[in-house]
Order: sequence, then structure tokens, then C-alpha cells
Amino acid sequence: MAPIPRWVVLKFGGTSVSTPDNWETIYREVAARVERGWRPLVVHSALSGISDQLERLLVAAPAGEADALVEAIEQRHLELAGELAVDGEGLLRDSFAELRRITAGIALVGEASYRLQARTLALGELMATRLGAAFLARRGLAVAWRDARELLQSEPRRHVGERARYLSATCGFAADVELQQSLAAHDAVIVTQGFIAREPGGATVLLGRGGSDISASYLAVRLEAAHVEIWTDVPGMFSADPRLVPGARLLRRLDYFEAQEIATSGAKVLHPACLPPLRRSGIPLQVRCTAAPGIDGTRISNDPGDSAPHVKVISIRSGLTLISMETMGMWHQAGFLADSFDCFKRHGLSVDLVSTSETNVTVSLDAAANELDTDGYAGLVESLGELCRVQVIESCAAISLVGRHIRGMLHELGPALQVFEEHRIHLVSQAANDLNFTFVVDDAQGPRLVQRLHELLIPAGPADPVFGATRNELMAGAPSVAPAMRDGVWWAKKRQRLLELAPPDRAVFVYDLATVTARAEALTSLTAVDRVFYAVKANAHAAVLRALLDAGLSFECVSPGEIARVLEACPGIERDLILFTPNFAAPAEYALGFDKAGQVTLDNLYPLEHWPDLFRGRELLVRIDPGHGQGHHRHVRTAGSHSKFGVPAAELDDLLSLADACGARIVGLHAHVGSGILQADNWQRTATLLGGLSARLPHVRVLNLGGGFGVPEKPAQQPLDLAALDASLQTVKAAYPALELWLEPGRFLVSEAGVLLARVTQTKGKGRVGYVGLNTGMNSLIRPALYGAWHDIVNLSRYGEPATELVNVVGPICESGDQLGSERLLPPSAEGDVFLIANAGAYGRVMGSSYN
Repeated sequence: MAPIPRWVVLKFGGTSVSTPDNWETIYREVAARVERGWRPLVVHSALSGISDQLERLLVAAPAGEADALVEAIEQRHLELAGELAVDGEGLLRDSFAELRRITAGIALVGEASYRLQARTLALGELMATRLGAAFLARRGLAVAWRDARELLQSEPRRHVGERARYLSATCGFAADVELQQSLAAHDAVIVTQGFIAREPGGATVLLGRGGSDISASYLAVRLEAAHVEIWTDVPGMFSADPRLVPGARLLRRLDYFEAQEIATSGAKVLHPACLPPLRRSGIPLQVRCTAAPGIDGTRISNDPGDSAPHVKVISIRSGLTLISMETMGMWHQAGFLADSFDCFKRHGLSVDLVSTSETNVTVSLDAAANELDTDGYAGLVESLGELCRVQVIESCAAISLVGRHIRGMLHELGPALQVFEEHRIHLVSQAANDLNFTFVVDDAQGPRLVQRLHELLIPAGPADPVFGATRNELMAGAPSVAPAMRDGVWWAKKRQRLLELAPPDRAVFVYDLATVTARAEALTSLTAVDRVFYAVKANAHAAVLRALLDAGLSFECVSPGEIARVLEACPGIERDLILFTPNFAAPAEYALGFDKAGQVTLDNLYPLEHWPDLFRGRELLVRIDPGHGQGHHRHVRTAGSHSKFGVPAAELDDLLSLADACGARIVGLHAHVGSGILQADNWQRTATLLGGLSARLPHVRVLNLGGGFGVPEKPAQQPLDLAALDASLQTVKAAYPALELWLEPGRFLVSEAGVLLARVTQTKGKGRVGYVGLNTGMNSLIRPALYGAWHDIVNLSRYGEPATELVNVVGPICESGDQLGSERLLPPSAEGDVFLIANAGAYGRVMGSSYN
């Protein structure tokens, strides 16, 4: 018998398999492995966002409201098939039919069992791999498509419920010579699915979200593969989240234990469960980037690159809740921990960190593993209250120093730990495996602490066996990412005109009205949305307001000044086109709103309770607090107990009583959870919440879903999928056909249309740190200092020249926070060069000040 060739497993994530350009990269990489004599097994995920859409379908299907989602899912696959020049209709006909049968069956019985959920969600991978296999074959490779359910079988687990059995299964992974021979018989590249397997009885099971990494690991061990490659949208694992720390450095080498600790401490690059099988078999894993295949990425093996004590990563996990249990009764008392932890088990809560003393035990609950809001902890607190005094501390963040032999370098950490001097530390934990040192602090403190600790503990300088280049340095050399992604934007096309507009002695904002109009047309084309209100606070330039009015938009104002601005810029505008949404306003502002605007939104019960005559006989919208916020920074999260906005849903009875007492009619409900959101299903969740509340309010005719539409700021970010948004809102429209759906985005409409132009005044070097100073800073654009926002920055005078210097871009304001961008890779700059700060059309000029 001929020897079985050595296997290599390549796993591609959802973003990697969702575009024709990425598939060309996949073809080249797979073909290169074949040429080197390897046998590639390709494992890949569903198209980006499809698993989320299938989950929404499972929610909508019991009410018979999933048709729009089914059509959107089918259309997404057919569009990609067309771009790949493969027969999508023929390849996916059976899968489409099965999806429709399943949807109809769920509607008939009114629910979806966990078994049926697994079968439905598996279709995402099955459909995507059909297209992928066909494309690779069309490009000339010998390809065999295999159903992963023939290759992986789940193992029975004791004390596991139905949900875990079907949606979070585990499989055996011993070497399997029979499977090796079976796949080798194809003499072809094998294409199969991640995420799915079968149980012994044949039913489909899933390996949990992110399970494609685990599938690749299982199959690599069973095939005794030479190595595994995980291809994703980032070039590897980094010393911190590059979105938070632009100077985060690539980790070139890690051992399995370090990588697993990093993955469980907040990094999203790898699923932690994929590493133990590889570690036991000694199979190396390489993390690679589909958008930048020339970057070697991160290699994970038994070789850590450097065995000396190291801090390699500063990680953060936000959204933690601490449960503090205190009593003298635990001192020298056997069984207290067992009794208290049994309470967590009974309430289905997974404990993360644990810190103990003679009279106190404090544990953390990770939001990612525990789906409970503040009210959901009431039962746990009641149970624990029988044993001890309980305190719930919400909105915490775990900051972890991850590396090797942390205890062996405690003496070196002393200066770095001074950063905690002015911060409240709720819990400290040092891992028994000596791989991390964790501090739990208030959520709001987390990002700045990560940035400061990274600056102090992670070395800057040339690449070494452990630390590589920064993400900016790496991606600048990726031809598919850097200048090409900018060349298509309006300011790159109008570079010469912008250079002419830049004054010699001051900064200036420039807006492109064609971009504003294009964004408006994209929103007004949403078939599920009845009205779009532009949030004037984003940009109140008169020409912008007139352009949006001409495009068919209305206006949302939060102050009398904004109402006056709209009336001035758009004379003769109808009152009905103005929505007034004040917050903690005086009575006179409400009176002005009723006089000048068509609709007024109430944000609090206080006005109804204390000024009932002002609202007598009026029609009102009411802003509801959905109980949780979203967004990249706490200052843009506008819901939850730590946000000042909205009426808690628990106060609905009081709201109804007060409205009835003064004869006010509530005709609309409004909610807004935050800004910078790129997940298309966010507004469907808001609409579902408001729709449910509307059943108690007979006069409601409007659901205002707020705004917060995110704008991509970096090459790796995917734009908000408006088609998916529209499809998700169609399900809401079908559920509440008598209600209008409103949106009120601001930044989405104008952010990309605006740039800030400024000139270089000085350059400076301080050791390894370089600075480029501009003639404006946080006085013109405060978002980086206020929100930690990231804006693309280019030297417009030297656009297209090689970027060779890593610099901080700063302004002339006498504040350490006056930094527009940190550690940006730019061409060498000189006095007088024109710099362009992109995405400055929203919350730029309107938030500017005369400070300094």
C-alpha cells in the first residue's frame, strides 16, 4: 500500500469565505500546499452573518414570520455564487428546499426543538462549502466535498441537557487510520464544514459558536496532520486588542498553554477549546490573515519562542458582574463554598474568577457565558442571602497580564502596578498555572488601564522571537488592505482639490454632499422603514440639512437651538418633519417643542408627575430604557442603569397612570441602546421589545428604533449590512403591521462625508517614540480624547509614498489627552504638509471648542 500523504488542515472563517477576492486568496494558498506535496483538508464556516440570520429565523419562524429572512439568506448565497461564477441555483437547490421545509414545520408546530435548531444552523456551513468546493474545482483543483457529519461524531456526556447535547457537543479526536485512508482515496483537496457533527443516532449536532476552530482541531488530530492553519480577518494574536492599543505587537510564537490563556482572557482570534487536542498530539497551529497572506502570523506549538519570564499580553474582558459574599460564618466552617457554589449551579450561572479570604468570597460572572440582566440576578441573591450578606457589583472589567512565569517577575511589575494607584480594584487573582495576573476594576477604567499597562510592560522595538511588528506596520505592507482601501473614497479622488482648500495657517472641515446624499438614499430605500429622522446633533451645517431635507429625511432635535437651526436652514419646513427629544429639560423647552415640532419625546416620568398641565391632551412618544447598552465606549452606550436616558420598562404602570391622569396619549415608543453598532440584528431586538410593550398602550402607532448605525473606521471592519437590517425589520413589520417603524441615525449619514484638514507645525522624536504636531487638535475633534475613537489619518501631501515611520499625531492644546492618533504608520512628514483626518463629518465641528 502506498504511504498516506501528510495532511494539512486549513480552516477559513466567515469573513474569509464571503468575498470573491478572498476566495482567490484561498485558491492560491490551497494550490500552493498541493504543489508542495501536502494533502489539504479545507474546513470553513458559513458566510459572514448567515449564522446570525439563521438564529433570527428560528425566533421568527414559530409565528410564521421568517419568509423575508429565508429570501435574504438565499439571495446572499446566490449573489456570491454569481461573483464566483458557479451554479448557485443547482448547487443549493436542495438546501434551499430544506430550509423552507424546516421553516414551514416550525411555523406549523409553533416552536423549534434544540435538535431542529441544530439542523437549521448547520445549513449555513453546508451551503457555503458547496459554493467553495465548486469554485476551487472551477479554478482547476481536484476537489471532493464531504459532509462533516460523516467525519465527526459526538460523544455522550453525563449530566448534560438537551440544549448542550445538540448545540454544544464534543467529539472524540483519537488518530483514525481508517478515516485517513478513506479521505486519501479521493486523491483530491477535501472541502468540509466546521461547526457541525453528528451524534451516534445520526442527528445533526453543533460544536457551539466558534466551533469551526474546534472542527479543524479534531480533524487534524484524527488525520495526524502536520499542522493546522486558522485563516481569519486578523494577522494573528496580538499583545493587546489593536482596536484599543494601536501599537499592539504581533505575537510571533506562543506555546499551547499561553495561547489558551490568551484566548480565554478575552482574545477572539481562536476558540480556546481548539487547543487541548492539538497540544496532546503536538500538532502546531498557525494563525493567518486572508486579507494579508504574506504575513506569517502567530505560530502556536510547544516552542514559546523565549522561555524567560514574560508578560506577553494585556487583555481586557468587559461586562463582568461581581458577586461578593461576606459572613463570619464561613470561618473554620466546612461546606460554605460547596453550599454557595451550589446556588450558582441551581441558577445556571458559570463562575469565572474566584477570590477568597477568611470572611469573604468574591466571584466574577462573565456576560459572555451568563445571559442574565440585572433583574435576573435577584433569584441568585435571594438564594445566597440565606447563607451570607451579598453585594452585586456590576459593570466591571477584568484586566489580565498574560505570559510565562508571572510570579518570577513580580519585582519587575512594581512600577507598572502604580497605574492602579487612583483606581478602585474589586478583585485580584493570580492563576495557579502562573500564566496570568488579573485585576477587576470598574468597566470605565479598563481601556485606559490597558493602554497604560501595554506602554509600560510590552517592549517597543525591533522584532524578536516573541514580539513582531504592530498591526499598522503589518497591514501597511498588505497590498489588499492599505492604500487600495482608501483609493475608492471620495477624498482620495479629490485629493488635489482638498490640498488647494487647506489654509496655510488654520484647520478646516470639508464636506462632500454627494456622499451625504448617497447615505440618505441608502436609508430611504429600506422597505421596512417608514420614516428616517436625521439626528441634527451630528452635524448642523445648513447645506447638510438642506441636502437631507431634499433627500426626503426628517429631523430629530435634542435642544431648542437645534430646532431654531433647522427652521433657519430650511425655511418653510413642515412642523411634522421635526421630532423633539429633550433630556432633563426645563418646562419651557417642552412648551417650545409642542409649538415648533410635530412630535415630542418624553424621557422621564418627572415632567408628567410635576407639570401635568403642560402635557394635558398632548400626544407623546416615550423613550424606554431597554436595560442594556451597546457601543465601543461607555460614553456612547445610552441604555442600562448607568445611562441617564429612558424610562425603565418596570415603570410602565406608573407611566400609564400619569399619562391617563393628565389626558396625554402615548402614540409612540422609542429606544436607543448606543452608537457605533455594526450588527444588523440590533434594531430588530429593540423593535421586538417595543412591540411587546405596545400591546399595553392602545394609542401607539410608532416604534422609533433610534440610530447608532456604525461606520467602518479600519480596514478589517465590515460595514453595516443594510440588506440584512431591512430583512430583520421585515419580520417586525409582519408581526406589527399597524405600527410605523422609524429610525434616527446621525453619524451614519455624515461621518464619511467629512474630513478635517490641518497642517504640520513640528515633528519630534523622544527615544523610540515619534510625534507629528498639527495646527489643531482636540479643540476641533474631541472624539479620540472623549471616546477613544479611531480616525484614519493620512499625510495628504505625501499620499501614496511609502509609510516608514510610526508616530503619534498630536495637536497644540496644553493637555496630555490632545492626541488625534497614536502609533500611526505614515510617510516621513515635514512642516507645512497637509494632514487629513477622515470620518470627521459627525461630532467634529459641532463639538469643537475655543479651549486654548
